[in-house]
Amino acid sequence: MSEEARPLSRRERYALETRTAILDAARKLFAERGYFATTVDDIAAEADVAPATVYSSTGGKQGLLLEILDLWSRDPQIRATLEHVGASTDPREVIDVLAGAAREMRERWDDVVRIFLTTAPHDAGVAEQFTTFTEFYRQCVATIASRLSDLGGLRQGADVAYATDVLWLYFGYGSLYTLRHENGWSYERAERWLATQAARELLAPPDVE
Repeated sequence: MSEEARPLSRRERYALETRTAILDAARKLFAERGYFATTVDDIAAEADVAPATVYSSTGGKQGLLLEILDLWSRDPQIRATLEHVGASTDPREVIDVLAGAAREMRERWDDVVRIFLTTAPHDAGVAEQFTTFTEFYRQCVATIASRLSDLGGLRQGADVAYATDVLWLYFGYGSLYTLRHENGWSYERAERWLATQAARELLAPPDVE
């Protein structure tokens, strides 16, 4: 039996459950109270563990944020989106797939996005973590922009760099937040509008026979 397929022992299951409880508690409290106002003791109490367990499991608050960021970066939606885009031959479908994925990811991770956006400007360590993730996220967007170019879908004058900038504007951190939380739009309405605007700005007009 391979190492990956080996069933977890009781001790390993308990350690995994404890780690998950700590991460869930930290995510909840960071979102509700803010990173700086949340203490390790608060997280320990929420997770029903000793403070020493929080430190030994994750290394403290910044370690917890890094773990949460890692979970975000490993969301299966990211790989599934890139695979879907890679298989698509329709430029508009590519943008619609990106819009749908951005909406679904934001619905699952909106609290984490806000934790990092509000914490990173005030903590160099958190800022470094978030910068690394943002570079990864933007590279995924650049891959999608390249696919639009490969399909011949970009309008005249729009290259991959420009398409990456435009897609980042619409599907990065800012636009969904503004439409959902400041304008009060539903995620569905925001998704449709952003996809339409991105397609209008980037895609070549259809051939008219």
